[in-house]
Amino acid sequence: MSTTSKATIVHTPSFMNGDEFRVPVFKLLKQDGSPYKNAKLPEIDRDKALRIYRAMLFTRVLDERMLAAQRQGRLSFYMQCTGEEASVIGSTAALDDQDMIMAQYREQGALAYRGFTVDEFMNQLFGNDRDYGKGRQMPVHYGSKKLHYMTISSPLATQIPQATGYAYGQKMAGEGHCTITIFGEGAASEGDFHAALNMASVHQVPVIFLCRNNGYAISTPAHEQFSADGIAPRAFGYHMKVIRVDGNDILAVYQATTEARQWAVENNKPVLIEAMTYRLAAHSSSDDPSGYRSKKEEEAWREKDPVRRMRLWLESKGWWSEEDEKSEQETRRREVLEAMKRAEKRPAPDLETLITDVYDDTTPQLVEQLEQLKTHIRKYPDAYPKGAKLLDKPLDDADGGARHA
Repeated sequence: MSTTSKATIVHTPSFMNGDEFRVPVFKLLKQDGSPYKNAKLPEIDRDKALRIYRAMLFTRVLDERMLAAQRQGRLSFYMQCTGEEASVIGSTAALDDQDMIMAQYREQGALAYRGFTVDEFMNQLFGNDRDYGKGRQMPVHYGSKKLHYMTISSPLATQIPQATGYAYGQKMAGEGHCTITIFGEGAASEGDFHAALNMASVHQVPVIFLCRNNGYAISTPAHEQFSADGIAPRAFGYHMKVIRVDGNDILAVYQATTEARQWAVENNKPVLIEAMTYRLAAHSSSDDPSGYRSKKEEEAWREKDPVRRMRLWLESKGWWSEEDEKSEQETRRREVLEAMKRAEKRPAPDLETLITDVYDDTTPQLVEQLEQLKTHIRKYPDAYPKGAKLLDKPLDDADGGARHA
């Protein structure tokens, strides 16, 4: 029976535009780190709280140093999480570590929380021989099988329907896990978003759709993307539970995601979370936000800095101090700089890895194409100085190493 068969019958035209269903914003912490009156904070012990905060600090230090490295010409491209750490890390902390994360490209904080090492970050950013993607991806396109973090894909929103499909498999497995897919409000304008939500609702799968509504899809402000009340009301069209949360309030994000996960896993049903946040940094190292937003607007949002709000709450609990902050900042900066130097010195991936991983046994056509590439490199060695050094490495050794890395 369709849901429309349950509708109330009327005999005069009655039009609605959705304004009757304004979605509220869930908040727990004020800007000074104190809770709102009558707010019930989630139960987070000291160890977990510090794990969350250290991941936030590391992510911000990583972003600062790697943007500087890009400006110095040491890195080709970078995208920062700055300003959105609470949405990313708060939601990740609420998951089981076995749950799958399918992110967009600004979720390095999720990996940091789960234990992705600074060397693993650097190897991917510099695309060296220890990069899990073997240098085939742009920087910030991380992936980690062991940490249940699907490798980032550049095309916008492709991960959203993939999350629905993966969650369907989790439902069939029946092991009590779910998938979270994280994306921006700009990605929610793609057809993949709507297809994914409809499929998840119809087939009833344990997936959490987390939209980071940071106000801009690159340079396009939200009011030019949609005229409705944000992304949250779209859940009603798919008969899906939804919550809108202050995306800079890490305890609110954590609590919302905790309850969303519980609902998704216990009922095998999807949930949509809209986290209201702001991208304090440029869209990417190739973007200049001064062309589409004011400094006054940015400064107003800096007053809502999620890292500072978390720190003030920790200090109120007696779990953090100025000395702790200084020590952690210095340690993280040193770790990032040392790892960057190590990653820069490592060689590029073996040339032969270009044709591995797609097939269990490398096809004759790919072997032939590789030989054509080698011939080209030998003809123009000055244009490929690094590649020329790898021409004579046996294919079998490179193939085996790539498949079992």
